[in-house]
Amino acid sequence: MPTIRKGELRQTVITTFEVTPGTCQDLVDALTEAYDLFISNQPGFIAAGIHVNDAQTRIANYSQWAKREDFQAMLRTPEMRERNRRFNEMCKTFEPVMYDVAATF
Repeated sequence: MPTIRKGELRQTVITTFEVTPGTCQDLVDALTEAYDLFISNQPGFIAAGIHVNDAQTRIANYSQWAKREDFQAMLRTPEMRERNRRFNEMCKTFEPVMYDVAATF
């Protein structure tokens, strides 16, 4: 379960995907499989969520990691590199960005 608190010593990653309604569910399925079979088993993984907008043109993926290096190590694995190539084929763009929590309410 994600915990969102300022000062938390975790790495937050928000990845946004620009998709079409025709590819949205395919990418959600691929992301879900990646989390079920691979990502959630990687060192430092804490939690994640996948969000889809009403028009099915955007997917936002929120994940938390124990530290920045854990996320970066997962991205460098051969399996994740291959999965990211497949994700790229299903969307117009995607961008993972690392964030620090600035405030919570």
